[in-house]
Amino acid sequence: MVKINDVRFSDIYVTPDKKAFIPDGKTKNGLAILEAEDFENFYQQLVAAWDGKNPSYSLLYEGIFYRIERTMSIYGPQFCGRKMPKQVPPFSTLGFSPQLSNYLLSLANASGLILWAGPTGQGKTTSLSALLKEYLQTEGGFAYTIEDPCEMPLDGIYHAKKGGLGLCKQNIPPKGDWGAGLKSALRSKPRYILVGEIRTGETASEALRAATSGHLVLSSIHGNNVTDAITSVVKYASSTSMSEELAYDLFSRGMLAVMHQTLVGVGNDRHPELTYLFANPDTTKGDQVRGIIKGGKLNLATSIELQRTRLEKGLDMFPDI
Repeated sequence: MVKINDVRFSDIYVTPDKKAFIPDGKTKNGLAILEAEDFENFYQQLVAAWDGKNPSYSLLYEGIFYRIERTMSIYGPQFCGRKMPKQVPPFSTLGFSPQLSNYLLSLANASGLILWAGPTGQGKTTSLSALLKEYLQTEGGFAYTIEDPCEMPLDGIYHAKKGGLGLCKQNIPPKGDWGAGLKSALRSKPRYILVGEIRTGETASEALRAATSGHLVLSSIHGNNVTDAITSVVKYASSTSMSEELAYDLFSRGMLAVMHQTLVGVGNDRHPELTYLFANPDTTKGDQVRGIIKGGKLNLATSIELQRTRLEKGLDMFPDI
């Protein structure tokens, strides 16, 4: 019998009667029962790691992080765990086209917001973490992450290809306050800020401010498409004291990229399918995308298609207008 960490799976479901289920790897949604010699030890640590309050937490088991969600069913506590890679995978292995990869990597020295959207379990966190790791390994600098729970193993020192060091410190928002966590990040003077997920108004408003103040901010959000992702950030931000008009203005000035990702395929053969929208990193030049977003009427389908065509053909993404 094998150990849990030796079995390839993305998610594990543990029921109140202490049975474990994982995707069967053969069908799109089917499950299989997991049998592992160390399951009892895994289960004991799964239960012990809960702080008694937060249903979302991390479990470090035998060197691998699991992102856990604890819920209460009619028969008792049950757990859903996302098994994270032991190492952040190289960005080049994620299955993006060379043109898209090269463009995203070219943003390492830019300032603004890279927003990664998509449904749950579609690889947003992996993509953002791999991109941040690539920036640190290429350019160096200080990266500050705010995550709840922390997922990918980013914390540590990096030797940058261009000389110097990169340093990443992973942080949990103090007392669950994402806005306070972001304010603390800004006081720490990072080059890069990774916000695990935008899911509160304070997080959205502070992320927009950070993106317009010289930082490179990377974050994820649940969204059905690129337009939905932008609208969601604006709605979150305008639920605070920030007006919707100001939220659109800050987004238009701070945006670098909005990516929407889903995974297609079955089991371990899944690969990413992306839709994307970019804004000119040179904010001193005219940019139709920034103008559309600033106006709040997000008719972006033509811009998305034009950018995809230009990128695939290797043309200048932002010709003079």
